[in-house]
Amino acid sequence: MKIATTTNYPIAKVREQFPALTRTYNGRAVAYFDGPGGSQVVSSAIQAIARYMERGGGNLHGAFPSSWETEEVISEARLAVADFLNVQAKEIAFGANMTTLTIAIANALGKKFKAGDEIVVTEMDHRANVDPWIMMAEDRGLTVRWVKVDTETKTLDLTELNELINEKTKIVAIGMASNAIGTIVDLKPFAERAKKVGALLIADAVHAAPHVPMDRDDMEIDILLCSAYKFFGPHIGIAAIKEEIFKDLEPYKLTTSPSYYPDKLETGTQNHEGIAGIRPAIEFFAGFGEGETRRARILSGVAHIESYENSLANRLREGLSAIEGVIVTQAAANVPKTPTVAFQVAGVEPGEICKKLAEDHSIFVAAGHFYASTLGEVLGVNDSGGWVRAGLAPYSTEEEVDRLIGAIKEFT
Repeated sequence: MKIATTTNYPIAKVREQFPALTRTYNGRAVAYFDGPGGSQVVSSAIQAIARYMERGGGNLHGAFPSSWETEEVISEARLAVADFLNVQAKEIAFGANMTTLTIAIANALGKKFKAGDEIVVTEMDHRANVDPWIMMAEDRGLTVRWVKVDTETKTLDLTELNELINEKTKIVAIGMASNAIGTIVDLKPFAERAKKVGALLIADAVHAAPHVPMDRDDMEIDILLCSAYKFFGPHIGIAAIKEEIFKDLEPYKLTTSPSYYPDKLETGTQNHEGIAGIRPAIEFFAGFGEGETRRARILSGVAHIESYENSLANRLREGLSAIEGVIVTQAAANVPKTPTVAFQVAGVEPGEICKKLAEDHSIFVAAGHFYASTLGEVLGVNDSGGWVRAGLAPYSTEEEVDRLIGAIKEFT
């Protein structure tokens, strides 16, 4: 496989697949840098959603074609996610979003814990992989321990890991990548320590999934969560739970709801039309790849896309860092990162920067702590409005990166 660069990457063909890129604002083509908050949707997923609804949807277990077709749509989506995450299709549950699924899983797992048991969360994580566990811990009398962020390296501090994850630990909840500053977390020490003490490793892959090859079992993750709207699909949450854990899980549900997995976690009627868009979104990655199987093509495709996105991210980081008064919050060059860049401009409120970028340059970026509020507090940015965050996607261009760099120069 050829490594993608800005010269050999098929950017024109990629952009043709995203209808949102035709949008203009204030007379200029929009440059979307808000992918970390939700990517634009690939046309094949949009078409699948529309096709499902146009043909006539139906609920499950009916004796008519639209019901059978709905069940087939869900089955195809599970098979695609199985290839994406390298898990079994029967281990996959869908839900409204990752947060909702995590709260349900935390409450179900909590039934087995007792006062004095412990859970571990981190200062770097999105609150969706923190608060569900803290709420469960408060209800059950568990102790919460925190893995701290090293404010100098912008990585997790592992110096006290053996004390934090101990024989009392039941849950270790870790984000695979920071949705705020892009740091990719090395899961290996957490997985090894959790396994040694018999704790479950719960991984939030929402931000990582579009950028990091996923392999739940190879990473020794017990429960992996992600969301299709971060990788060019609809707003659907995804949980991949190891079978031996899933079969004994007792989520809160209606008495008439299925008691078998994965259905027992999928409370209420699911978003069937949204689920129809998952397989095409995943196959977007496979379209870039090579190999005999869809799994192989997905892995190859993710690597191809990431080499392109990272070249743009490096261009953006270097361009912003060269501007006087711009502070880029990032780990060292040798620390793997997603193509997500968080920065501030001295003396200018981040929200105001975003407004001006939209109105004057048709550049869409976001400001704040992005629900990684503890990270923002530790790094001292919450009181000044957080960061401006720009994320690169497969449809981003060099011209858009240069537009953003040029626009930021106007604030200094």
